[in-house]
Parts: sequence; C-alpha cells; structure tokens
Amino acid sequence: QVQLVESGGGLVQAGGSLRLSCAASGSISSIGAMGWYRQVPGTQRELVAVITTGGSPNYAASVKGRFTISRDNAKSTVYLQMNSLKPEDTAAYYCNAKISVAYGPVRDYWGQGTQVTVSS
Repeated sequence: QVQLVESGGGLVQAGGSLRLSCAASGSISSIGAMGWYRQVPGTQRELVAVITTGGSPNYAASVKGRFTISRDNAKSTVYLQMNSLKPEDTAAYYCNAKISVAYGPVRDYWGQGTQVTVSS
C-alpha cells in the first residue's frame, strides 16, 4: 500500500548531470529518513546519500561534493542532483524511505530502481 516511484535516470556523458526524483504515496502516517542507494550487478547495494526529516544530509565519500540530496516533505519526495558524473557512477539507483503505515511500526520501503549510465 506504499509505493516509491523513481524517475530521472538515463544515459549521460562523463561530466554531465542528472536529477533523480522519488515520490512516496499510499497510506503513510509518517516518513523518516529518505535516501538513495546504488547497485552494480554482482556487487552489494551501497549507500549514496541519506537525508533526515529535518534536512540534514550525509554522503558517501565517493560522491561528496558532486551529488546533492534534498527533500520536499509536503510532496513526500526526495531528490538526488548528480553533477560531474563519472563512468564509475554507472549503476541502478534505488530510493529508500523509512515509513510508518497507519501509525504502525517504521519499516524500510524501496523503489523499483532507475538506471544511470555514464559514458566516457
């Protein structure tokens, strides 16, 4: 009953930019931290960036200074602005949110993933 719908992935040349969006919908009582993870086939999913309800961000060292995470609580949406993209940023990007449904316990929800491909 909760959906996270991502958009904004695609193919871009090295040095270019993309902006990912993820909107949460459904029977949501509250949303805590929201974040972005990425995964390359055959490897573990890794944290890219996370942002608290109050707007405090944290970034993986590999993206700090190039990526910016933000959120619009009124729209239940989290964004990831990716600048100065590198071929090693190529991965499937997944949105994550900690959500309470019908005032129940908080649990993790995931988007379906959006592919980002950076060509050299």
